[in-house]
Amino acid sequence: MQLLSERILNMATSATLAMAAKARELRGEGKDIIGLSLGEPDFNTPDFIKEAAIQAVNDNYNSYSPVDGYVELKEAVITKFKRDNNLTYTLPQIVVSTGAKQCLANIAAVMLNDGDEVLLPCPYWVSYSDIVKLNGGVPVEVATSIDTDFKMTPAQLEAAITPKTKMMWFSSPCNPSGSVYSREELRALADVLVKHPNIYVVSDEIYEHINYGSGHASIAEFDDMYNNTITVNGVSKAFAMTGWRIGFIGAPEKIARACNKMQGQITSGANCIAQRAVITALNADPSAVKYMIDEFKVRRDLVLDLLSDVTGFNSNTPEGAFYVFPDVSYYFGKTLRGKTINNATDFSLYLLEEALVATVTGDAFGNPNCIRISYAASQDQIIEAIKRIKEVVS
Repeated sequence: MQLLSERILNMATSATLAMAAKARELRGEGKDIIGLSLGEPDFNTPDFIKEAAIQAVNDNYNSYSPVDGYVELKEAVITKFKRDNNLTYTLPQIVVSTGAKQCLANIAAVMLNDGDEVLLPCPYWVSYSDIVKLNGGVPVEVATSIDTDFKMTPAQLEAAITPKTKMMWFSSPCNPSGSVYSREELRALADVLVKHPNIYVVSDEIYEHINYGSGHASIAEFDDMYNNTITVNGVSKAFAMTGWRIGFIGAPEKIARACNKMQGQITSGANCIAQRAVITALNADPSAVKYMIDEFKVRRDLVLDLLSDVTGFNSNTPEGAFYVFPDVSYYFGKTLRGKTINNATDFSLYLLEEALVATVTGDAFGNPNCIRISYAASQDQIIEAIKRIKEVVS
């Protein structure tokens, strides 16, 4: 009898975490690795949020929390959705989970049956595909390119829909491309989706505040999409709270109740101290974290300026998140320092081994021509990293 299940044997390892582990291994060997692979702000959690956590400890919050989150936190989530996204939800429509990743896992578990197709505009966040497959769904990749800023067109969406299509998952701002769908672009996609009322949308908006363009839009804002959209968000990125592990959804009540039921059997409620701190975070004006967004924009412009001087890196200008996603297919088939580059994975490993710079292959995100470079690092690290990259590809 086989020891491990087919589901775990068939599951891919998270490429971002695998690259980070490889970088740690090389650091352990004494090598000076610059990490541009993880999607994690390099800022500390703001003091006013930390103080709220300390107060919660002193107030003896140490018992199990409600499965779907403290009422006060759910009320803060409702306030946030209304203030920032013009979305109106009620308490039964909100579920707080251990990070946005658990939100996604809950949604897949309660909505997908074997063979249901889930549209994934490429590139997509690395875990979408395996979460879908783990729950019996079939990921259907919809290819985009740098020429359209890695955004799916309405025609592509329409062409990808089949009788088996159950859902569409996407992020805006996008991890890994930094692409941001405008309200007009979302409306054009909605015009396709409303013709297929059995299709549900997962709108991953975890990077909403890290936006350098005309602002954030939510597809659930449209009245004809509200009842078919699950909006996923959290505090990891904008508030530099990745390790606090708090995410949340706003969803049709039937779906939210199902997620609550699922979570009750898997993890129960999220960390009680983190929840109390997040109440303070969400009730604060978003301008409280603007200093981080301003610095990310400076770094984005720095990365693009430096990469423009590196042969073979074709980059667009991302309008959100903290990544650039250059097309590096120029190098495919070439030999650098005795190593043949066949694809983005080879190229990403080459940069790690020769330049001592950790990036992530675009293969993991459904785009085999690109690599993801995170600029959640200091300006000095960015300058040194791209200097090294330029040297090993010259």
